[in-house]
Amino acid sequence: MKKKLSQHIIVIKIGTNVLAQSNHLLNHDIMQSLVEQIARLREQGAKIVLVSSGAVGAGRGSIVLPKSMDTVTQRQIFASVGQIELLNVYRNFFAKHDIPCAQVLVTKEDFRDRRHYLNMRNCFVGLLGQDIIPIVNENDVVSVTELMFTDNDELSGLLASMLRAKRLIILTNVDGVYDGNPKLATSKVIPLIIPSAALSKDQWSNIISPEKSQFGRGGMITKAGIAEKLATEGIAVHIANGLRTDIMLDIVSGKRVGTTFVPHDETSGVKRWISHSEGHEKATITINAGARSALISGNNAASVLPVGITAIDGNFDKGDIIKIIDEQSKPIGYGMAQYGSAKAREVMGKQRQKPLIHYDYLVLKR
Repeated sequence: MKKKLSQHIIVIKIGTNVLAQSNHLLNHDIMQSLVEQIARLREQGAKIVLVSSGAVGAGRGSIVLPKSMDTVTQRQIFASVGQIELLNVYRNFFAKHDIPCAQVLVTKEDFRDRRHYLNMRNCFVGLLGQDIIPIVNENDVVSVTELMFTDNDELSGLLASMLRAKRLIILTNVDGVYDGNPKLATSKVIPLIIPSAALSKDQWSNIISPEKSQFGRGGMITKAGIAEKLATEGIAVHIANGLRTDIMLDIVSGKRVGTTFVPHDETSGVKRWISHSEGHEKATITINAGARSALISGNNAASVLPVGITAIDGNFDKGDIIKIIDEQSKPIGYGMAQYGSAKAREVMGKQRQKPLIHYDYLVLKR
């Protein structure tokens, strides 16, 4: 009996190493298999968002550029050419199942502004409501180094959080997260990871190879970090080998394949957005020891009050994300400003003032 997935949103991220052959050309057989699996998930009622890498790789396999050209321009041209080929292949395969699809290109800036963020979410909700599959990729044509996502793993995590997805499936060319170097015969895939018992970034680095993927920008440390964060928000994350037959169907049916990050209870939509705002903040505020103690004690719900603020670095408006640090510059968390930086500077250090960051819009670092 088929498992019912009525209205479940599943974000699927397919890495370049799954799609590309050694000559950089797209592997049509693999792409066709993945599309067929997605079609079967839709038949069970799932709503699918597909985050697909491969545009830059497809571009490299299609054209030759002068070696003297700077790398940023090369990437932009490869992405421009390759994105057309990538989408055409997907469109043709989805058409065989009478499934419409749409291209959505985004940049990191799209997630910084709350209003823009909500507009983008409305677009995805509209597409899914019409049973259209959004095929998402970073807009490499306009992105430059400082505005780029770490890779599409980060992008897929942001989308899963934004859409309150039931699960995120990250497909790569290895079988999951290993308890040691995957090249060693003694290393085994870790089937389940519970976030509360998960390892620190330094500990992850000790057991996970720091090597980047052959064609992409990411690696397993990035994937594990994103998966752990999403699992604490109530989203199940699966890291598995996209080259395995029917891998997505096996994951959704509950078979023990790959690595699953077990989800906690859901958090609120706004807090989910704030929790993914590291690096997207508009400004930084410094708070004194008393304010820091009130926030991290956990005894009572505490807001960030002007009386405890000792410095403001940068300008912001109401609704912008602010980073919070202590007087030793140690990060404490992130929050949404309840008013702009001009007023914040005016009331900084004063008692009986409206909170700059209310508890409901505050996320502390774990």
